Amino acid sequence: MAKHKDYVTQSDEHNARGIELADRGWLDEAMSEFRKAIKLDPLSAHAHDNLATILAEKGQLIDALSEYLEALKADPESPSAYHYLGSFLAAHGHELAISQYRKAIELEYEFPDAHLNLALALADNCQLDAAISELEIALEQAPEDEMISHELASCLIDLGRHTEAIHHLKRIIKTHPQHIEIWIDLGIAYTAQGFFAEAESAFKKGINIDNQNFGSHYHIAALYTSWNRHRDALDFLETAKTIDSERTRKWLLEDRVFDPLRDEPRFKKLIANE
Repeated sequence: MAKHKDYVTQSDEHNARGIELADRGWLDEAMSEFRKAIKLDPLSAHAHDNLATILAEKGQLIDALSEYLEALKADPESPSAYHYLGSFLAAHGHELAISQYRKAIELEYEFPDAHLNLALALADNCQLDAAISELEIALEQAPEDEMISHELASCLIDLGRHTEAIHHLKRIIKTHPQHIEIWIDLGIAYTAQGFFAEAESAFKKGINIDNQNFGSHYHIAALYTSWNRHRDALDFLETAKTIDSERTRKWLLEDRVFDPLRDEPRFKKLIANE
């Protein structure tokens, strides 16, 4: 027992020395001290957390994640261990996911799901051009995959490449005519291009498929606002509110498309906090 206490004491000393070295920017030396601390006391959660922090700073994300998990195993009741793991995931979650998808593709290039999921992670990280490149590869490998085509079209819409998006959406519609989200995105792309009649037709197809779909009613209202058909816009917004009152109010408060309606009494009622 005394010997164990000596090891713990020595471990704490190496851990403290590692913190001092890290504060001075001597990361490799700090890592060496934290590893000595762990060797002496494998259950030192603080040493695992500190080593993980340095590994993350050096871009060794998998090794860092491993150490954060070791800290939790060492002390599953430690609030700080959960906190440090959460902070790591918040800061590096997307980067970690992207690196692992890329590793999967490096090992097996013909892997459309890996290209798709890499693209989704890139898009979430606002890297839309890179996401589109991966989606194009995924689509080439799995040309009949509806989800890949839809995600590609969505990214193209976000980048303002509406003509290309329309091409992909129309191709999906041929084989999946009941896919309401495709009709909505097609309507959004047509609206952005100024093809209002085509957009109206697309949104109404969606409404015919499911009259209780919030998105169809909301986006056709946006179309009618841009088309200066304000009464029609308000009619569909009122229907949207019956479907999802809180979302209607929240979106209308932020959506500048509806600025031409803001002085209308019916619009004011839509955004009233009742």
